[in-house]
Amino acid sequence: MVGLAGLAAPAVAEPVTVFAAASLKNALDDINATWKTESGKEAVSSYAASSALAKQIESGAPADVFISADLAWMDYVAERKLIRDDSRADLLGNSIVLVGAPDAKPVEIGAALDLAGLLNGGRLAMGAVDSVPAGKYGKAALEKLGLWASVEKQVAGAENVRAALLLVSRGEAPLGIVYKTDAATDKEVAILGTFPDDSHPPIVYPVAVTAEAKSPDAAAYVAYLRTPAAAAVFERYGFTVLK
Repeated sequence: MVGLAGLAAPAVAEPVTVFAAASLKNALDDINATWKTESGKEAVSSYAASSALAKQIESGAPADVFISADLAWMDYVAERKLIRDDSRADLLGNSIVLVGAPDAKPVEIGAALDLAGLLNGGRLAMGAVDSVPAGKYGKAALEKLGLWASVEKQVAGAENVRAALLLVSRGEAPLGIVYKTDAATDKEVAILGTFPDDSHPPIVYPVAVTAEAKSPDAAAYVAYLRTPAAAAVFERYGFTVLK
């Protein structure tokens, strides 16, 4: 007769650890819940700026899947052989917008915009322009439109796009540049205008399984992100699903 101590515990699959750009939080939380309901498998997401996540992966952080908010940081980990190249795919698109208080008036975003005048001495909240994708896109757009020099010294660089949004939401900055999808999640801000697509590089969110992925379900999770069920969630939150 075998005692209880000799019985093997049932195997429990490790959850898929997902490192994802901060702007994905709402949509991905919903998708993770749906995936668990449909498959019985679990995904646990860690959200931050793509730059911070890429550096964490480089330092050996235990991620199974990486979703970046731009191509550059996915290229960064790919060049260091930190992802499985055959698993990489372009997943989503987005837009960047100017946000302000709910009672602020809409503006036409172009070269004629008096952005410094609208700030009236206040700060312009953005992701850090040298590393955070939303900040890099925002700076590129302002440079293309000839507005950067007039507001450069008033930029409040945040550690990620959600932190930039929070500065505006709390009234600590009168204006901010964030993703359209983030602005839509916060009732304390209004979208004042959308930056023209041709004013910045295309906003692309690539996804890949990491080279050191431990979860056997990592590839299945990435595949699920490309299903119609996941696409419907992404679109509900304002993302463009790339085919």
